[in-house]
Amino acid sequence: MCGIVAIYASMLNNDDLRKAILDAGKKIRHRGPDWNGVRILPKGIAIEHERLAIIDPESGAQPLVSNDGTITLAVNGEVYNYKELMATLQTPYTFKTKSDCEVIIPLYKQHGTAFLRHLRGMFSFVLYDSAKDVLIAARDHMGITPLYYGYGADGSVWFASEMKALEVRDIAMMMTMTNA
Repeated sequence: MCGIVAIYASMLNNDDLRKAILDAGKKIRHRGPDWNGVRILPKGIAIEHERLAIIDPESGAQPLVSNDGTITLAVNGEVYNYKELMATLQTPYTFKTKSDCEVIIPLYKQHGTAFLRHLRGMFSFVLYDSAKDVLIAARDHMGITPLYYGYGADGSVWFASEMKALEVRDIAMMMTMTNA
């Protein structure tokens, strides 16, 4: 069990954005005592990961970043069929870790949002593609690994593995993601 927090389109400056996401991450630190990683991106975007190291404890720290630096990914959970998916990649990709979740990056590059139908497992994640200015927040189809979201007073959208991470700011309308 890990934990993720993400903020999209915040009006906070980078210092305040970092503080906000770290405060939210502290609320779910019990989910990932082995590592805490944060990435602050342009356009008011921040992605934070609380890690419980199960697969690849040495190099699987998150958020993961694509080889070209355009994609940032934080995942809570496990992709069961990651080895099978790695074998189906049409474009070569240099994996930086042995993490089961890193395969999400080249799958997204290969299939766009259609990559979601290929994943088997229990997971929730936030992926940001800075080249396309696209944020994808998703969870497994059964909701085994929940993902909550809410809206900040500044129009930002917040995501977290637990609702209490969203309680550090003035977040309105907190909800759990459901199947659409």
